[in-house]
Amino acid sequence: MQGYLENFIHTILIPGISKIFIAAVVLIVGIIAIRWGIKKIKLLVYKSKMDASLKPFLVSLIDALLKVFLAVTVVSILGVETSSFVAVLASAGLAVGLALQGSLSNIAGGVLILTTKPFAVGDYIEVSGQSGTVQAIKIFQTEIVTPDNKVIFIPNGSLANSVIVNYSKKPTRRVDMKFGVSYEANSCEVIEVIKDVINKQPLVLKEPEPLVRMAEHGDNAVIYIARVWVNSKDYWEVYYNIIEEIKKRFDENNISIPYPQIDVHLKNK
Repeated sequence: MQGYLENFIHTILIPGISKIFIAAVVLIVGIIAIRWGIKKIKLLVYKSKMDASLKPFLVSLIDALLKVFLAVTVVSILGVETSSFVAVLASAGLAVGLALQGSLSNIAGGVLILTTKPFAVGDYIEVSGQSGTVQAIKIFQTEIVTPDNKVIFIPNGSLANSVIVNYSKKPTRRVDMKFGVSYEANSCEVIEVIKDVINKQPLVLKEPEPLVRMAEHGDNAVIYIARVWVNSKDYWEVYYNIIEEIKKRFDENNISIPYPQIDVHLKNK
């Protein structure tokens, strides 16, 4: 019994305690080193010219990978076969992945959005019938703020697979407007009035040149179109300024804007 006890102490107990001690030291030192390293990485990443939406995601990804590496190292020090541990981890990961398919698709969508960059924070977009300014791109969802200050949360999975209209991607936009005018009005005078209003707008770009033409003979009115180019940020200001000024100038020049009407003919028997 004494021989078995001595053998147990020297071959199992002492090596086991030493492995646990070494593993604990490696774990503590590793956690401290990872925290210090992440702080340095965060400083470098946030000082770089990288896209602002990608920075927090990249830091969190590096942090997770370092912690997984530390866990595998500690387990291998304790004597557990790394290959078996990785197999168990992969199996657990598969089970969790099947249970969280929706969440994983949102993560994949977030990665896709951050890498392909169909839009960035601050852009005005339209997607799935919703439109607003992008406030934040997170791992699971993207937040947009509507013009009336409502916050909409869109899952990244569906967002990555949807048709996205980005109104801020290009520096300039075209403002398209239509004006219905009475058939009795002189077409040359109408076109001149519209051109004069447009030319007096300081925010309208000179190139490409504004276009004003007769476009359609409607049921109740002649339709004129006006197409002007502006900086994207000036779109709505120019649109409303022209609409308001056109109404004033039409009134001053006795150019009527007709409304839908029906002529009824009574037939006597």
